[in-house]
Amino acid sequence: MDLQLAASVAPLLGWVVHGGILGRRLASARRDPLTGLHTRSGWTARADRLIRRHPRAAVLLVDLDRFKDLNDTHGHAAGDAALIATADRLRAWCGRHGTAGRLGGDEFVAVVRDLAVVDLHRLTVALHEPLRYEGRSLPLAASIGSCSVAELPVRTLPDALAAADAAMYVAKGRGRRGSRTSR
Repeated sequence: MDLQLAASVAPLLGWVVHGGILGRRLASARRDPLTGLHTRSGWTARADRLIRRHPRAAVLLVDLDRFKDLNDTHGHAAGDAALIATADRLRAWCGRHGTAGRLGGDEFVAVVRDLAVVDLHRLTVALHEPLRYEGRSLPLAASIGSCSVAELPVRTLPDALAAADAAMYVAKGRGRRGSRTSR
């Protein structure tokens, strides 16, 4: 190989390797290391796109009920198992109809193309199934708030999240530990 050609190819090869490393780091930064769900930034980009493309899209906010009690009683490993199970159940429910993310702590978020196509009751039931952990059955429960973006005066993700958050607190405040759709 010509020495001059090798000298010009070496920097290009370095940039390709560097670009690959940066790409992998960026992808891992957009995923929650515990649950594998999208982080807030990774989820937000996808949710914005989905809302723009699907006028009947809905945003859901999910908050685990009594998570601190579970953590304090059974330990942080049990709490981690509960977070992973919740993420798996939410991801499975979204399927190809949407995408899920973890905002942090015990708060999760999802966006689906059309709430009428997915079964919100099925998600509620799934999130209330007990967790098998170290031979014990640990209770899990979640409050879910949802907002159909078609019902908003302006279809934006921040407005949909605020409405879903308000609906989630209504569900949680009533002690119903279920789901509530904003109106």
